[in-house]
Order: sequence, then structure tokens, then C-alpha cells
Amino acid sequence: MQGLVEDFKNKYEDEINKRTEMEIEFVLIKKDADEAYMNKIHEEEIRELQSQISDTSVVLSMDNSRSLGMDSIIAEVRAQYEHIANHSRAEAESIYQVKFEELQTLTGKHGDDLRRTKTEISEMNRNISRLQAEIDGLKGQKATLEAGCHC
Repeated sequence: MQGLVEDFKNKYEDEINKRTEMEIEFVLIKKDADEAYMNKIHEEEIRELQSQISDTSVVLSMDNSRSLGMDSIIAEVRAQYEHIANHSRAEAESIYQVKFEELQTLTGKHGDDLRRTKTEISEMNRNISRLQAEIDGLKGQKATLEAGCHC
């Protein structure tokens, strides 16, 4: 009986450890996703700036007028940058949402497992109490029968 109680205690502690590991894993995944998001934004910015530089070079070599119209170029670059940033932000949010939902599902499953294990432990404790009471009753009957036989 004591071994059974120890088994359930060990299962309970294992479930707590699993939950802690899942929380740590969530933090690490979030950190990785943040880092990937920032790298992607950086790469998009570099790519966009290189594209703008090459486009600007073409415009400068083809346009012989002295007025470059920097305000419109800056506005266009800003609009493109904002579009890229919004797209990247939406994509990262989608990735975060999927990971978050996966972790919530996993957490819920572990919570259900933990509740089920606690219920099983409670049932086992009730069975232990019931069996202990039966044993005590049988010991009493045995003592009565032994006393009756020695007469």
C-alpha cells in the first residue's frame, strides 16, 4: 500500500516537473520567435534599402533634371517600409498565436492529467482506508475466535 502511495506521489511530482518544463519551453520558443521576427524585419529592411538604392541609381542615371524630388522618394520608401513592417508584424503575430494555442492545449492536457491523477490518488486513499478498516475488523474477529477456542 505504501508503495502505491509513493507511486502516485512520484507521478504527481513528475506532472509538476512536466508543467515547469513546458513553461520554460514556452519562454524559449517565445524568445526564438522574437529573435526570428527581428531578424526577418532586419533582412526585409536591408533588402528594401538595397532595392531602393538600385532603383535610385537607375533613376539618377536616366533623369538628367537637377530636381531629384527627395520628398517623394522618402515618402515612397516610408510607405514601403511601413507595408513590410505591417506584413512582418502580422506574420509574427500569427506565429505567436499558433504557438500560444499549442502551449495552451498542452497545458490543458497536463492539467487534465494532473486532475485525473489527483482523483485516482483520492480513490486509492479511500480504498486504503476501507481496506484498513476491513483488516482491523478481521483482526478483531480473529482475536474473538482465538479467545473462543482457548476456553
